[in-house]
Parts: sequence; C-alpha cells; structure tokens
Amino acid sequence: MVTRSELKREAREYLRGNWGKAIKLSLIPILMAIINSSIMTGALYLVTKFSNTIDDTTNSSSYNLIFGVFNGLIITLVTVGITYTYIDWTRDKEPYDGSPSGKMFQVFSKRYFLPVLVIYIIEWVLQFLWSLLLIIPGIIKAFSYSQAYYIYKDVEAAGKEKDYKYPDYVTESRELMDGHKWELFMLNLSFIGWNILAVLTMGIGYIWLVPYVQMTKANYYRHLAGDKYRK
Repeated sequence: MVTRSELKREAREYLRGNWGKAIKLSLIPILMAIINSSIMTGALYLVTKFSNTIDDTTNSSSYNLIFGVFNGLIITLVTVGITYTYIDWTRDKEPYDGSPSGKMFQVFSKRYFLPVLVIYIIEWVLQFLWSLLLIIPGIIKAFSYSQAYYIYKDVEAAGKEKDYKYPDYVTESRELMDGHKWELFMLNLSFIGWNILAVLTMGIGYIWLVPYVQMTKANYYRHLAGDKYRK
C-alpha cells in the first residue's frame, strides 16, 4: 500500500487543471460542509454567550434519531455516487464526461439504488449494535465496513453481483480493511489542519478541500482493492 503522502500527491495530480469539474461534482457536500461549519461556529458562539440560559431538553430524541438515519441515508447516497465517479477518474486518469449532476445522483438509478440502500441498512444496524457496547467499537466497525459500497460497484461492473448476497459486501469490506483500519483513520486525521483552515475561512476553504478529500479516498480504495473485484 502506498503512503498517505503518495495518495494525496496522486489526488492533486488528478485534480490539477480539473478543479472546476471536481467542484461541480462535489457541490452538495461542499455546500453542506460550509453550512455545517457556519452552524458549528454560530452554536459555539451562542453556547459561550448564553450558556447559563440554555435548558436541556430530551423530548425529541426519537425524532432526532429518525431524522438522523434519514439524513445519513441521503448524504450516503449522494456521497457514494460522487465517490464512484472519483474512483473511475483515478482509474481512467481522466475526468468524467457529461453532466456533474448525473454523476452526483447516479446512485438514485435502478442500477445502484436498492443495493446501496440495503448495504446502508446493514451497515447502520451493525454499527448501532456495536455502539451499544461502547462508542469505540462502533467507530472501528465504521472503518471496517467503509469500502462495502465501492466493492459492490466493482462486482456489479464485472457482472458478478449474482455471486454475492448483500451482507457479503460488508464482509468483504471487513476482510479488505483487516490491518488497514488505523491506516484509513490516520488518512482522515491528516486532513484536520485543512479542516481547521476551512472553518477559519468561514467555510470557503471547503470548496477545494471536499473534492481533495473525496479524490484521495477514492484513490485509497483503488490502491487497496486493485482489480480484486473487477475480474
């Protein structure tokens, strides 16, 4: 496996001269990152200023859980579609053709929607059960299952999806990530400085950071899986 610096260097090479296409492709995650950054900054200010007047309320916990699951699903569907495009980009060494919105929302098609939805549900249930033990096991399992959607992409492209059941993709991801979970954790952590800088620029830095991170993670899967599921 290549180093973090090599993964990021390759990602920058893919993006060089193609930032416009990458930004358009990642527009929704960029906007969400900017909005979340603004909300967190505002919330921190309000908590600091009015901490003595804030009441603790827990009556809406069930609503928040349902909203969180639904919101997580929509974010996952969009993000997976974007990452699929970046994976192809890293393999073809060329940016995508066609409409960025078509690539962004490709998971909402008949080809991908049901499999990605089922994999999401399986992952969510497993992570939730592990989190009942302690939060750390849940986080570890999130890294273990992180490649399941991309494995499905390769298997489907190879025409071998009939050889797999939906839980198999999660199992394959767990096996693929064996010995690599800390590696992926450190890759994510390596962007913390850029995230801080993006927040300090009122979220504007996410315009470039989000495509950079997504391209790097797509490149990570390309190196990790190779052609294992494409043959």
